[in-house]
Amino acid sequence: MKKIAFLLLTTISFAQSVTKSILLLPDTGQTTSYTNTFGEDHDYSINAPSFTNNGNGTITDNVTKLMWQQTDGGEMTVENATLYCDNLVLGGFSDWRLPTPMEAMSILNLQKNNPAMDVVYFPSTGAEYWWTNTFQVGDISKVWCTNSGGGIGNKPKAETIGAGGTKSYHVRAIRDITTPTILPNHFTDNGNGTIIDNVTQLVWQKMPNANLFNWEQAITYAEGLTLASATDWRLPNIKELQSLNMESTSSPSVNTAFFSTIGVHNYWSSTTLLPNPNNLTTAWYWNTQFGITTFETKTNSNYVICVRGNPVSLSNPEVAQEFNTIKLFSNPFTTKLQLTNTIGNEFYELSDTNGKQIYSGKNIDTQDFSDLANGLYLLKITNETTYTLKLIKE
Repeated sequence: MKKIAFLLLTTISFAQSVTKSILLLPDTGQTTSYTNTFGEDHDYSINAPSFTNNGNGTITDNVTKLMWQQTDGGEMTVENATLYCDNLVLGGFSDWRLPTPMEAMSILNLQKNNPAMDVVYFPSTGAEYWWTNTFQVGDISKVWCTNSGGGIGNKPKAETIGAGGTKSYHVRAIRDITTPTILPNHFTDNGNGTIIDNVTQLVWQKMPNANLFNWEQAITYAEGLTLASATDWRLPNIKELQSLNMESTSSPSVNTAFFSTIGVHNYWSSTTLLPNPNNLTTAWYWNTQFGITTFETKTNSNYVICVRGNPVSLSNPEVAQEFNTIKLFSNPFTTKLQLTNTIGNEFYELSDTNGKQIYSGKNIDTQDFSDLANGLYLLKITNETTYTLKLIKE
């Protein structure tokens, strides 16, 4: 789901080239709601997971445009995992490698558990962890690994069974379908309190809020944030948070030339830990000492850094946003909502931020909202895809 974006202006960049191997960052796949507060992971589906089975033991991720080994290569040490990928011939390709931490995180599905992966495309093999190609900075005895519960962390390489340990670390190879792009700048400082990540095309709050919030408060703060003339800020999901991580540094594990005040803290994500039926009380967070993702009780207090989609140029300042063929005018709105380029089968649901439904149907443009109290409202538009917009009544 998407919300309104506004034009950003002045930009500042620093020379810090980076390899861009993914096209876009996939959504977490979390489709269940765990709170009535709008802004949790469930309320946004941006770059929904999409895979193609190539029928030759490989899977193409249609969001990142990377190709994966369908069934992992089994348990082995990280050294053997590197050799395994270097010598793998699969699907007619021989250019396989170990994934980076962000690439490994990208195929996890946080609506699933043990494994946190879509087993239709990636069959369960009993793996507890999967290797990446990255060692912990300053300690080559630890390697970044994703785990079957849906997280990522710097794990002792001696833990694996193949090295005499007791845990099952597996290898899953990846390859580039097209040559990765070398970007001259990883981040761009917009000069207005926001930072663009040129790899993921996400826009970040430059200076996190200095206050601590519980999980519900974090969501509310992010949804209510106005920064750089934009109101479509949100609490990032756990994949988005992890994408900021810089494994080549620690304490904090970020590029401090751009995020100088992020510090060593825990940062809430909008993603709930997949619960037992009666447990909705735990959410994922990102820790910036090294960059692990883990979880804790939602009533505990952590820090918040907000995110929004990449800015778009608006040729008409009255146009809120274009969604496929639909254009929505009059935001803020006073009496009626005006829509153009609709195809006639859109279904609209307008509600307040407490979840109270105000309108449900196909003819929202004929409704008179002049009696509505001024404030924030949510408009859900469904045709082939579902979007949620945040509108202001004035």
